[in-house]
Amino acid sequence: MNIISALSVFGLLLAGASAQKPEPCVSPPLMTGGVSLMTPSGLYTSSGTISYDAFGQKIRVRNFGFAGNETFAIDQLMLFNKKVYYEINWKDFTCRKKRLNTDFIPMQVPDNAVMLGQVVLGSSSSWGMGVLVNNWHGLLPNNGYYMSVFTDIGCIPMTFTSYTPSSGWTMVSTYNWVLGLTNPMDFFPPAICGKSELEESETADTMFTALESLARKTKNME
Repeated sequence: MNIISALSVFGLLLAGASAQKPEPCVSPPLMTGGVSLMTPSGLYTSSGTISYDAFGQKIRVRNFGFAGNETFAIDQLMLFNKKVYYEINWKDFTCRKKRLNTDFIPMQVPDNAVMLGQVVLGSSSSWGMGVLVNNWHGLLPNNGYYMSVFTDIGCIPMTFTSYTPSSGWTMVSTYNWVLGLTNPMDFFPPAICGKSELEESETADTMFTALESLARKTKNME
């Protein structure tokens, strides 16, 4: 085989590899960014920050927004390695300690997710005008359903939409991601949680149901 033939075969292999269907991916292990949540009714909207540590199996989400005619400031610290999460209400200065599902669900595309399609957000006419993303969907516990969008390069989470019979639809968007942690103290419970007793419940919350908790409360107020 001469050099030209070898290069031709190598080029065909590269073309075949690039044309392969995207596979489920895992996001970078340490990230800090912004987050917004909303229910389709519009009665619950919030924006805040999110910190993610895959090594320590920890996530912290701070939300500031509106539920009905009320404002709120909720801080959720999820410690998957300890099977608990804290829901801190800075408006009432209270802290609830709840059970958390021991199956750690990092920010990744699950292995059983189904590919919906691949699109460019923005424009593909010129470099820098758009970003290539992959759309996925799958099932959640308790007859739930989700759709998620991740960047094709880097596996950065962008949007997550979930549905459960108990809470309805919840939409989560993340943005302004920075690789690394800006504040390692994010994953320590605040002092007001020191005397919180673990609440008993039949079913432990997952990362998804914890993020949906405020939406569930909003629905109960309707």
